[in-house]
Amino acid sequence: MSDAMWGYGVEWLAAAASNPRACKRAWDQGEGIALLEAGRFWDVLSVPDRLGLLTLDLLWQPDLPVPGPTLVDTAAHRVGFFLPPEPGSRWIGAGLRHAGKGSWIAVPPPYRPGRFLEWLIPPDGTGSLHKPIMLETALRQAHGRLTVLAPACGD
Repeated sequence: MSDAMWGYGVEWLAAAASNPRACKRAWDQGEGIALLEAGRFWDVLSVPDRLGLLTLDLLWQPDLPVPGPTLVDTAAHRVGFFLPPEPGSRWIGAGLRHAGKGSWIAVPPPYRPGRFLEWLIPPDGTGSLHKPIMLETALRQAHGRLTVLAPACGD
């Protein structure tokens, strides 16, 4: 990603903060994490990391659009997919957590990891997000594959 793209990603992500300037300071100091409110520019669907990584792999195909911003939390073993905000949406499934309006998400800056958080696909500043229907389809496929593989792996 070019320096200009990093800059656009920083501005886009910081715009979700109540004080974008303080947000950028938080990224440059201390642990490099800022708390941003979901539900205005984006929602986040958090899933267990095995499911999330396989889902992202299914979404990363030459014939599909580049997936939206995706964050991994290595301490909590979760992957977060950034989606368009949809106040009425409900994501149901074992281990799925939907963060919308009134929820806060810890995020590092797009240009480096912060503590245990790291961007698998950083925001590019265009406002591009995961398409819910594509994400749902990939989650179903990934869940099916993990269900089939679980007995053979001993999980």
